[in-house]
Amino acid sequence: MSFGNEGVPGLVTTDHWFQVPLDYSNPDGEHIEVFAREVVDRQRQDERLPYLVFFQGGPGFGSPRPTGKSGWLKRALKEYRVILLDQRGTGRSTPVCEPTLAKRGDVDAQVEYLRNFRADSIVHDAERIRHHFCGDETWTALGQSYGGWCISSYLSFHPEGLAAALFTGGLPPIQQTADDVYRVTYPLVEKKINRFYERYPEDEALVKQIVDYLNDNEVRLPQGDILSVRRFQQIGLAFYRSTSYEDVHYLLENAFVDGPDGPTLHYRFLRELEATTPFEAHPIFALLHEAIYAEHRATNWAAHRIRGDYPQFDDHSSRILLTGEMIYPWMFDEYEKLKPYKELAEKLAAIDDWGDVYNVEQLQENEVPTAAIVYYEDMCVARQFSEQTAKLINGTKIWVTNEYEHDGLRIDGERILSRLIDMVRGETGFAH
Repeated sequence: MSFGNEGVPGLVTTDHWFQVPLDYSNPDGEHIEVFAREVVDRQRQDERLPYLVFFQGGPGFGSPRPTGKSGWLKRALKEYRVILLDQRGTGRSTPVCEPTLAKRGDVDAQVEYLRNFRADSIVHDAERIRHHFCGDETWTALGQSYGGWCISSYLSFHPEGLAAALFTGGLPPIQQTADDVYRVTYPLVEKKINRFYERYPEDEALVKQIVDYLNDNEVRLPQGDILSVRRFQQIGLAFYRSTSYEDVHYLLENAFVDGPDGPTLHYRFLRELEATTPFEAHPIFALLHEAIYAEHRATNWAAHRIRGDYPQFDDHSSRILLTGEMIYPWMFDEYEKLKPYKELAEKLAAIDDWGDVYNVEQLQENEVPTAAIVYYEDMCVARQFSEQTAKLINGTKIWVTNEYEHDGLRIDGERILSRLIDMVRGETGFAH
């Protein structure tokens, strides 16, 4: 099913819905819906162009909604029709949320349902959709962050569908466990926080003042949740962004106002803080974030366990460090909208028979032209693991840079995509 739209200036967009198997091991069983938006430059809408499919970061976030020709999309539209894929469970695809999960039945049924929402299933969807758009021709894949997990799975199971593979901050830690990932991630986050305090020394004392206030007072966020110290620490999630130091600094500078009994936390600060954590609106991110690292073993709340090895992140420490892209079991007690998922989250964390999302032998024999930008101090995807994966995926060319943080594609997408395209065409870059 498709519907066209010429409303976005300079673009023609067409909405497509596809029926795909929930479980590809049972293709004749239940089907769900996956949405994809086709975008083409209005001046080239009648031309026969190759396709580029975009895999969004996450997991659990829909694809970008185009508002015009800018950033990486501007570069892509010079020669491609672009497919913005809402990965299963996100955006306008059959959604994963409390009501839809409740329809599945008991928690065990919900677990079995969600087992089908990892990168391998997303890639099977994409390959089915490719045939609709391209027939027997290949397309180019661009993946941001978790989108790179998806492309690595694509190279593993359907390399015949790809003309080229482009990664932005998303070469995954293949052959590493979730424990391995967080043992590297916590020191990276600590380094980011230390640099933040060096840039804005007054904010270290302000963070401590906020923590002391939270320890002495029950503070509720605008939606009614109690603001605990450990929830406050999660504002460190913002440090993946290129503008994060300023974003957090400006958030903190509005923390207190003078009330009749002395300083109190400003409503505006609380409202802005509440908006910094996307977990409730994107439950896949909370429920399956650690599962993206899982093959044949349980994650067992890796970020929570490994945090115990780094006592400097303790919420009672004399020097308060903020945390990063980590999911903790207590969130399903403290976030009101996550509470219905608590038992489900516990069962997902205990699954020890996750299947393969990569085929290492296939990746080692890869023949698809592949290029990646790797951010030197990426807080979300550790550089050392990305470099290992670049060596694992045969022929991968990498561009390692400290010019950007994890959101480089958003900040300077036109330049980054242009260079990656040049790299896969042999015009620049270094192969491993």
